[in-house]
Amino acid sequence: MSASIASVTVVFNAEKIIGRQMLALRLQSRKLEEIVVVDNGSTDGTVAILSSQFPEVKILQLGANMGVGGAFAAGLEYATKQKQHDWIWLLDDDSVPTAHTLRKLLEGLTSVNGKGEALAMLAPVPVHSDLPLSYPGLLWRNGWRAASYSDEYQKVLFVDVVISSGTLVRGDIVLDVGLPRSDFFMDFVDFEYCLRLRKHGYQIGVVRDSFLDHAIGTPRKVKLLGFSTVWSDHAPYREFYLWRNYVYTIGEYSPNFKSWLFVFRRFLRHGLGVVLFGRKKCACLTMMFRGLVDGWRGRLGIRFRGEPGNA
Repeated sequence: MSASIASVTVVFNAEKIIGRQMLALRLQSRKLEEIVVVDNGSTDGTVAILSSQFPEVKILQLGANMGVGGAFAAGLEYATKQKQHDWIWLLDDDSVPTAHTLRKLLEGLTSVNGKGEALAMLAPVPVHSDLPLSYPGLLWRNGWRAASYSDEYQKVLFVDVVISSGTLVRGDIVLDVGLPRSDFFMDFVDFEYCLRLRKHGYQIGVVRDSFLDHAIGTPRKVKLLGFSTVWSDHAPYREFYLWRNYVYTIGEYSPNFKSWLFVFRRFLRHGLGVVLFGRKKCACLTMMFRGLVDGWRGRLGIRFRGEPGNA
């Protein structure tokens, strides 16, 4: 029997971009059994566009912005517990798969030679096409390490973490390890979930010939002392969630001296980047520090749904 697969897309005020993804999902060479969109309290015409132009889509309306954590949790709960789909394909609203992204992910599953039972998640290679940049999976070794293929014929690269958009997750394993953390709201939701899967003994694979057009933040090229690099500005409230959830996750899964030293160095390096290249330097540095403190103390939950004061 063929596996039942549903896509779950999280949207928030996405009326200008959501049509591209919905068309791409319609055109997948491996057809989906269901297309699900979780609306995070959009105030524009997102829901109206979906209802009128894509009537086959199941829309789950949360009524308020619950962040990517709460929205993915709601979508996964619907797809696994209510509809009992075998696999769930998670997507951000700005991600656009190729016509063969899903089929290539499934081909990766069949290529792992008996390791498929432990494989909880398959991910494509996300590519920011404008720069271009790609975001491969990472290994955690008391710090992040880039994973590499052993040979040119290796189809699936086993890693510890991947970004959530584009990932194909096994429904029965979601029931085993639980849903993504809604109390993270945004940022590091995917890394925490991946580390949780790994802690339970499951594997995560990146399929090298499956691709997804996906932008992370708003990266721009910058120069310092003659060297070029890429910098992504984040809103101050996002810096809070990023560092709070980062610190909390490392404390949960790898609380040792080497890990904390890595996080501290990364915090200082990012802070220096904010000083050199950031647009809202003082506000971002303040929110970084607040996030660091809250993560260390384990104070989670939704603190801001936008700029401070918009809780």
